[in-house]
Amino acid sequence: MTPRLVEFLVAGNEASDLLPVRSPALLRAHGARRGFWTVLDEGPVERCLALLLERDDGEWVAHHVPADAGPENGRTEDGEALAHHDGWVYVFGSHFGSKGGPLRPRRAFVARFREDDAVSGPLAVRVVRNRFRLHRAVNDALVAAPLSLLPPGEQVRRRFIVETRARGTVRAKRWVTRLADDDLPLNVEAAAFTPAGTVLLGLRFPVTAAGEPVYVELAGVAEMFDDGGPARWPRALGAYAITGVTPAGALAGFRAITPTGDGGYAAVIGSIDALGKGSVLLDDHPHGGDVTSRHVRFRHVAGDAARVDAELVAELAPFHHVEGLAELAGGWCYVTDEDHRVALWIG
Repeated sequence: MTPRLVEFLVAGNEASDLLPVRSPALLRAHGARRGFWTVLDEGPVERCLALLLERDDGEWVAHHVPADAGPENGRTEDGEALAHHDGWVYVFGSHFGSKGGPLRPRRAFVARFREDDAVSGPLAVRVVRNRFRLHRAVNDALVAAPLSLLPPGEQVRRRFIVETRARGTVRAKRWVTRLADDDLPLNVEAAAFTPAGTVLLGLRFPVTAAGEPVYVELAGVAEMFDDGGPARWPRALGAYAITGVTPAGALAGFRAITPTGDGGYAAVIGSIDALGKGSVLLDDHPHGGDVTSRHVRFRHVAGDAARVDAELVAELAPFHHVEGLAELAGGWCYVTDEDHRVALWIG
């Protein structure tokens, strides 16, 4: 089947991820029979939430959702991944930096909101910025895992890690102690909660030395939002690589993850960074750029082997920039990262 393209203009920006709307009240409020959340990948999270809705008459429309993050307004950027858990929608920042580095603390955040709260008035969004605590937990898990990871390259290490530590030291930032010179920069692109309440966090970078996508299982994400008492931070339970789906000679990272009805997970994998945008990752690793997207699936078993077999569902060529996937009426749909527009492909 040839997919149908539906295009939207949403605040002049591009989309990241695709999460089905679960709230009947929210759909009714918009006269819609189904829809998706997406997050626009520039600007603070409270300005970057949007709905893609199919109205009862079959017309697709986009709705930019007004939101309020309270004291955290204007203090985040680069939301990349969306996930459902226990009645909440979670938004994960990239925890990365610009294409040329350094890492940016504003991108090290997790936010959440309730869908029903978007029915009327500004949507209340709670933001927790972790000041590189998640970076530390994930890097420690990567070191402990029986995986051979791709070295970052000297330019990447200097621009993303060394310069970040130097800036933090000059500004007397306490978070500087959470970075080490031999750390890997993290680019979070995908997230899905497991039935146990842990999160599978899909990384666009790093990847294994063989170019395989890597994800890390985190516990305690929801507990970050508990009120009262000392702050609680996520713990990394293990790091995993999915095997058998990376194109020969290429590097492929995660672009999206979503649970499937059979207890497994579907994912999009693709390039480790975008071509033609001054990426120092691609300067050090040029075979990680010209990689078309793939739809794959796998099953996660906590505490099992660190290498997880995956299978190919569909080649998504010629697309290099599929940012999200979701099941829709027995088929699949994808959202792609386009310049100044949102493109939804319905299969």
